[in-house]
Amino acid sequence: MGKRNKPKFAVGDSVVILINGIVGTVTSVKEFNHAFLYEIQGAEGVYTESALIHLQEFEGLLFDAEQINIDYKFFFGDLVQVKGYGKDIFKVIGFRTEIWRYQEESWEDVIYELSRIDDEEWLECNEDDLNFLADAKDAERFLAKYRESQRHSEKGKRKQNELLALPDPKGSNEEEQAMINHLLDIYNDYRILKEFFGDESYDKVMQIAIKKLKKFVNQKQDK
Repeated sequence: MGKRNKPKFAVGDSVVILINGIVGTVTSVKEFNHAFLYEIQGAEGVYTESALIHLQEFEGLLFDAEQINIDYKFFFGDLVQVKGYGKDIFKVIGFRTEIWRYQEESWEDVIYELSRIDDEEWLECNEDDLNFLADAKDAERFLAKYRESQRHSEKGKRKQNELLALPDPKGSNEEEQAMINHLLDIYNDYRILKEFFGDESYDKVMQIAIKKLKKFVNQKQDK
């Protein structure tokens, strides 16, 4: 019986990857179809013996293998808002990391590819330009709530115009009660919008509604 082949490199050996001159340490040795494959610390994939050489045997330009750990804040399907795009909602459809290396400085940029929910407009953004809304598993529930709020918003805008055009309180009790109910509807619509978006601008319309309601109450007390 023939002698069994032995791997040329062992775990812990310092080797050079010949295709790029990167120096690394063997972390794993695997056998496949009577050939040995090696995993190298700081390098992706596996390498055959012909792609490696012991460090002490190498003559050429060397590079240290670099281990880069990227902490991604957003993932596929997450919902976000983008600086400069108001309350528009985007979905994360892709991301990439750009690695920058210079003699005296280095950094990594994470670029996210987005699709706007309303019209599928494509957009690329840096991580710092994004504000998290919901992760992928909660996205549909969030969007259902968002679309409901849009319906309230459209209704609320119409009522805001009506509210600003309302006269000072006067008329019959029946007319006054109808006006009070109308003001309460407007107030409740904008309260829902504020709770959903957390936007203080909705307070202005709510305050107008409360002010007119107080006029009706005071008028009734004076009668």
